[in-house]
Amino acid sequence: MTILVDKTTQVLVQGITGREGQFHAQAMREYGTKIVAGTTPGKGGQEIEGMPVFDSVVEAKEQFPKINASIIFVPARFAADAATEAIDAGLQVVTVITEHIPVHDEMRFIELARRQGSYIIGPNTPGIITPGECKLGIMPAHVFKQGRVGLISRSGTLTYEVAASLTNAGFGQSTAIGLGGDPIVGMSFVNALKLFEEDKGTDATVIIGEIGGSAEEEAAAYIKKHVTKSVIAYIAGRTAPKGKRMGHAGAIVSGKTGTADGKITALRKAGATVIERPIDVDEALQKIL
Repeated sequence: MTILVDKTTQVLVQGITGREGQFHAQAMREYGTKIVAGTTPGKGGQEIEGMPVFDSVVEAKEQFPKINASIIFVPARFAADAATEAIDAGLQVVTVITEHIPVHDEMRFIELARRQGSYIIGPNTPGIITPGECKLGIMPAHVFKQGRVGLISRSGTLTYEVAASLTNAGFGQSTAIGLGGDPIVGMSFVNALKLFEEDKGTDATVIIGEIGGSAEEEAAAYIKKHVTKSVIAYIAGRTAPKGKRMGHAGAIVSGKTGTADGKITALRKAGATVIERPIDVDEALQKIL
């Protein structure tokens, strides 16, 4: 089984007429994702490689009522409105690839999604993929393989590295989720852990964290109380100088909060297996499964 997206997911590409939207819409469709249509305000009536373009999500839903997910390739100043439009239209999964969205805009549509029961992946995310069924993102699909290991990550490139290590070792993935690198994101480790815990097709979960914020400590508290499946964790940024942001807007340590040591200690106390290097994930899984 899988979580959030599968071969039945019908996808709308918001911002499909832009360079990135066109390129990735075609790549996702070639992978097998059901890309039904796209939107760009003012460009309704066009077609992109046979995919119809609408002015709004509502118009697309009227024509294709089974659309239940979207992926957003809209410039930062318009991305919050695009996400809000998708949520208001009742789409279950909204993947926001866009980065540099103002924090107050992110807070607005993420809170709206929580109230209305939609899942926001991102912002500033590589997306979500259920190998062999649905790719809703910009990740290199060839490193992923169908299997029974859930993957949750704050880092895009580390997602690919760990997925490749798993695949090369014979461990496929049920679903892999890039949470996003911003300080505020829709999907959290806790949200994803809950879904993987309930998924009968997932035997173990790998989480990839990094310095900054408290998401990993919150995950540790949840694991201790609610997770029965094995969890393997890697925390990036152990050698980062104090006060330095390493890559992501959310990866900055403030005082005693968000340190690598604090996260590692919390996860170990919760029963997770913490690995030293991303390539150690296959050895850890072989011992556990």
